[in-house]
Amino acid sequence: MRLLFLGDVVGRPGRRAVSALLPGLIREHAPALVVANGENAAGGLGLDAKTSRQLFDVGVHVLTSGNHVWKFKVFHETMDNEPRILRPANYPPGAPGRGMGVYDAGGVQVAVINLMGRTFMEAIDCPFRTADALLDELDAQDKPVAVRLVDFHAEATSEKIALAYHLAGRVSAVLGTHTHVQTNDARILPGGTAALTDAGMCGVRDSALGMDTNAIIERFITGLPKRFTVASGQELVSGAWVDVDPETGTALDVGLVS
Repeated sequence: MRLLFLGDVVGRPGRRAVSALLPGLIREHAPALVVANGENAAGGLGLDAKTSRQLFDVGVHVLTSGNHVWKFKVFHETMDNEPRILRPANYPPGAPGRGMGVYDAGGVQVAVINLMGRTFMEAIDCPFRTADALLDELDAQDKPVAVRLVDFHAEATSEKIALAYHLAGRVSAVLGTHTHVQTNDARILPGGTAALTDAGMCGVRDSALGMDTNAIIERFITGLPKRFTVASGQELVSGAWVDVDPETGTALDVGLVS
């Protein structure tokens, strides 16, 4: 079976790119499950009910997220009630929503786990220990879910690579998000786990992480706060596909979508 994963969807251009290009990717790859990180889908920062529905309507099955998912407080209730939307599982107990879900993908159960790094980010619970606890939970089931996809939303490449090796042989794939720049290191780790440091983004190609470059440059030069705006221009979709043995959960192959 094939899983299709899309990097951070950035604002209206990102949603437009997914709407335009995902149907063709579905025809090409015939994925059993489509997962996308949607934490920047609403105005370039945050996620809301309207934008999540738009992404579900064009073929996304599960939306993961990260530190920006909390922007719209009214969305917290949606996160509690919509099992297809995930937030990082290592936020402390009491946070709205859920960090793991199990989904039917053509008769095969697939667990999707959303985690967030701590290096250069918020001081939340340990993603390594949280992952261990969630996998223990899956393993304790009468029929453990073999296919397991992890979105690790993190800043530091070292932390992303470390988690991938920590989970090698226990999950099907560890795919990184958050930095919006697709990396060229897709590979199968020992134990049969696909790994990619960052899946990239769905948004405007000629931009600074999906944002207009002028404001970004001015902020770097002056050091002063500057309002960022979503860029406009040629749009792209970035991500990865992973072929998985549905019986064992072992990753067989991995490739880039760009």
